[in-house]
Amino acid sequence: ETLSYRTGDAFLMAARGKTNQLCVFIDSSGRSYTLAPNTLPSARGQGEPLTGRMNPPSGAEFAGVLMGDGEERTILASRSGYGFVVALEDLVAKNKNGKAVLSADATGVVPPFLVRDRENDEVAVFTSQGRLLVFPIRDLPELTRGKGNKLIGIPASDVSSGAELLVAAIPFGA
Repeated sequence: ETLSYRTGDAFLMAARGKTNQLCVFIDSSGRSYTLAPNTLPSARGQGEPLTGRMNPPSGAEFAGVLMGDGEERTILASRSGYGFVVALEDLVAKNKNGKAVLSADATGVVPPFLVRDRENDEVAVFTSQGRLLVFPIRDLPELTRGKGNKLIGIPASDVSSGAELLVAAIPFGA
């Protein structure tokens, strides 16, 4: 609330971590980017745009930021309802153009969340029409890239028209 922003900028997201952990950004096209957190500007100024250090595709927006050790897992999901579990170390990109990880269509991706216990936790999947599905995270495949499995059945016609999209896939302890 007390941070100042440049004109047109606003708070989008935050991640809690240590300076020796990975800082991974995910954009709406399903690409991942990595920065060392100790190279990011402090909260004293108005910061600098991420696009100065990364080169996302035209029209892409940042959809999430994660911090953690390389062996930690997250759920990546597209708004069309497909997703999978991936290790943070598989999201590391060494260049400014990032790394294509999630095959996302024009609908984009949902914000990623870290998975604490893959074997015992569950994931709640929400759609824009108010539908909710809860299932064990262990039922999702662990991939390094791709489209993943269907998380919730959204008709293709609803996805293409934007009538129903995936809003969130949130892991939680059982």
